Parts: sequence; structure tokens; C-alpha cells
Amino acid sequence: MKKSFISLLAVSALIVAGCGGKQSTSTSTAPVITEKVSQGVTDTEILVGNTATVGGAWAIVGAPFNAGIKAYFEDVNEAGGIDGRTITLTNRDDGFDGAVGLANTEKLVETDKVFALVGHFGTPTVSATLEYIKEVGVPMVYAATGVNALYTQAEVGSPVMPVQPIYYTEGRLLLSRVLAETDLFGSVKKVGVLYSDANDGTSIKAGIEYQASQLGLTSSQIVYAVGNVSTGDYSTPVQSLKAAGCDAIIIAANQAPFLAIYTEMNTQNLNVPVITSYVNADATAVPASSYNAARPIYVNAWVDIFSAKGQAGAGEFATSISNASFLSDAEKAAYAVNSYAIAGYIAAHVFTTGVKAVAAKDGNEGVLNWKNYIAAMEGYGNIDIPMGGTVNFAEGHRWGIDSMAVLNYTPATEAAIATFGQVKPLEDIATVVAKIK
Repeated sequence: MKKSFISLLAVSALIVAGCGGKQSTSTSTAPVITEKVSQGVTDTEILVGNTATVGGAWAIVGAPFNAGIKAYFEDVNEAGGIDGRTITLTNRDDGFDGAVGLANTEKLVETDKVFALVGHFGTPTVSATLEYIKEVGVPMVYAATGVNALYTQAEVGSPVMPVQPIYYTEGRLLLSRVLAETDLFGSVKKVGVLYSDANDGTSIKAGIEYQASQLGLTSSQIVYAVGNVSTGDYSTPVQSLKAAGCDAIIIAANQAPFLAIYTEMNTQNLNVPVITSYVNADATAVPASSYNAARPIYVNAWVDIFSAKGQAGAGEFATSISNASFLSDAEKAAYAVNSYAIAGYIAAHVFTTGVKAVAAKDGNEGVLNWKNYIAAMEGYGNIDIPMGGTVNFAEGHRWGIDSMAVLNYTPATEAAIATFGQVKPLEDIATVVAKIK
């Protein structure tokens, strides 16, 4: 199970890798829904959909992702559904192409008449369809990407409800952790931020900059240096941070740039603690020749299987997959430890939480339509994440999970295998900031 956990931490490394797609030019408008149930809702069924690639090169991500969604829904349906309604998922394959993803999304809403989009998949499709989704008003729960376009501080009534951590949110947490966790980073007087010029790096940097302004940091307390991904040469930015006398380094980049930057720090003998994105929590990728105990590596983590709660959630997920009627024995064995299947399972759980919340209401507020669903999600408070922290959509918050743990790298010379182990529990931004002195 630990292998599955490490893989899940890196899920966005694959999903976010795509480029943005065509933006919507549709003039469609949402139907007027008041006391009546929404489209996709009958007395016996709730129809939801997504446009996730389940064939070709990206099938290794999309197929298990959808299997996790369907397994969760099957459990709900076998238990009698919600308010007498079962949940059915329909999928359209976009081949990880944003233009196709937009066309598919329009068909799901306007032809298939789905109630909601669950597990909106990948940077190309998400980027290409956000305008359309907001224009029409169809609820979208869980975007399988960390792209910053999903992030808003307060957009009450927005149908877009991201769950997976957004890079902007992660940047806020990375800086807060460096300043709060003195037992890990020491008393940090100057923070260095080395970010890649790719989307992931600049997106994380944007969150760091916002948090720095919130904390009142000056230019003498935080130093930025940019690395050029196309050339892969990080010697100059590392040298500048070393010359600035930084006490800790945030590496805002995904896998390849992160490893190149860390290796360059070794070359230049820059020995200060490092913290980086959850997408880099792959212990097998850290080169043993570059690691130095004086340069410890910390990473964020949004999934927890170390606590009793996390282990219980992982067990429930594995049972759900093993009982899925639509999977072969080989698929059950593979998906029971598959990070993308876990992500899909979480997406279905969060969506279903909102449906149950509406069903618990009285009168018109208990009618399952788009308006009531969005209101119920915003009024729910902290929505518990299996094997994770919480997500909260109150007051229009659309920044995904902001409760993350911290893991520490242990090399194979100190353990049976190289691994990441938890050193700080899942905590939200407010909790971490409160520890800063």
C-alpha cells in the first residue's frame, strides 16, 4: 500500500502535464431550475458524466480513475441509493485533447443531459471547459489537475468545485511550512524560491507570492530565482540563492526540474533544507549520489495512509474495488493498489456527499437541482476526504484541498528501501500559519 500512496502523491505529474485547450465559445445558457429537479434526475436515477480518456496512451490513468468512481457508486447503489435514486456514470473519451474535451462536455450537458460532471479530467479539458461550465451552471466536482485556473478566493454559487490540491494553494502551504516548522527547517530568516519557468513552477510561485504578502515578508526575507526548463541548466539560479544566504529552499517544479535542481545544489554544496510539491514524492527517483543529510528533502502530501483513519479509508477503498462487479479479477488486483483509482474513488465520495446533503433538507431545499446542490456543498463545512484531510467550499472558496501533511525522505542507506515518511500531520493553511512566530 505504501507504493500506492507514493504514486498517488505524484498523480498530477501525469495529469497536469498536458497543455491548455480551446476555450468555449458556446452561447448555451443554463435551464431555469427552481422547485423542480434538475436534468439528469428522475425518481430512480441520477445521471452524471465525465470526459476522461479511457483508451490509448492515457488509458493507464483514465481507466482506473473511472473504475474508482464506478466502484464507489456501485457501493452506494447496492445500499439502496440516495433518496431512492441510484447513480450512473456515463463517459465520453476525449483522448486527452482539450478541443475534444470541450465538445464532449457540451454533449454530456446538452445531449446526455447529465446532472453533474464528476471527475473532470486533465489540464487540457479542464482548461478548455471552465468558461462553458460556469456559463451553463452545471456542477463540476473534482478536477483531475492542479491548474491555477481552478482557484478562486471567493466565488459564491460557482458550479466549479475542485478537490485535488491546486498549485496556488500548495504554494501558500509550502511557504507557511518553512516558516512554521522550526524543528524541521530551523529559524529561517531568508527563504529561497527556485521555480521552473513551466506552468507548474510559475503556478506554485504565484501561491508563494500571495502568501508572502499575507505574512508581510519583505524582499530581504524571500528571494526568487527562475530555472529554464528548456535548457535544463540550473547552475545560475542555485548560485544566486547560495550567494543570498538562504536558510531553506522551496523548489517549485515538477519531477525532472526538481531532481536537476537538487543535484545542482549538491554540486555547488548548497546544504540547506529543501521542500517541494507533492508531485515529487517519489523516493525511487531521488539520486543517491546527490542526497546529503545536511540537505534534507521534505514534500507536501494530501493523502494519508499512516494514521488509523487513513488506513481504514485505504481498506474500505480496496474492499470496494475487490467487490466491483464490472471489473475482472486482474483489474481488481491491479486497481486495489492504483493511485488513479483512489483519486476517482475520492471524486465520487465528494460528489455523493453533496447529494446526501440535499436529500437531508426539507421542502424546496431538498429538491435535487443545480442551485440546491451547489448551496448544499457550500453550506456543508468540512467535507471529509477518504485517506486525506478535508475540502471546504464555504463562502465561495474554490481552492481545493488545503490540508496537507509533510513527508521526509529517507535514503536506502538508512532503510530497507528509499522512502518518504510522515513527519507532520494533515493541517490546513490557517493551522500552519498560526504556528509561525
